[in-house]
Amino acid sequence: MSGYEVTRFGELEAIPVAEGLVWHPVRRRLGITAFGINAYSAEEVGGHVVERHTEEQLGHEEVYVVVSGRARFVLGDDVVDAPSGTMIFLRDPAVQREATAEEPGTLVLAVGGKPGAPYETSAWETLFYALPAVREERWDEAITLHEEALREQPDHPRLLYNLACVESLGGRHDEALLHLQQAIRLDRRLADRAENDADLDAIRGLAGFPIP
Repeated sequence: MSGYEVTRFGELEAIPVAEGLVWHPVRRRLGITAFGINAYSAEEVGGHVVERHTEEQLGHEEVYVVVSGRARFVLGDDVVDAPSGTMIFLRDPAVQREATAEEPGTLVLAVGGKPGAPYETSAWETLFYALPAVREERWDEAITLHEEALREQPDHPRLLYNLACVESLGGRHDEALLHLQQAIRLDRRLADRAENDADLDAIRGLAGFPIP
């Protein structure tokens, strides 16, 4: 096996996720385990290349690199014009961030991690990667993707919760309830989320929902 690998942005998968935002799974494609790295693009002006969010929950520092096109970043109360070649470093996880494309085909590379801590794959990566299977109701595939992620992080509450959702949608109701209960035992905040999550409607009437 070679000690390196070469790829190009055009060779990465392109998975539409939300608000004109297309995700390109760099970390997953290359099998990177030391840090988070992914790319995002928008084909139309105004499409998101960074969703509005903070990193408070994960505590990540982030760097955004505009690889092509031009982006408009909103960082807290500030607006930053970011043509191709611009790098933006966010050291404060609490800063709200968002970016939209100012030119068609804008692509932004994002790199992040928590200072001083071993890297841990975020649950949203599996959720994003499973979206095509979920949209096409390929439930077995979506479930398998979550099970693979859980083999690496068996006690991850959000992965367990997301697995429960796809199992509920896919008709595996007993398994869905079991995984939902496990998720809530690990993170009690997920009980409130479950109460209004339409993905769990199929198991809402089962004894023990959402927890025994």
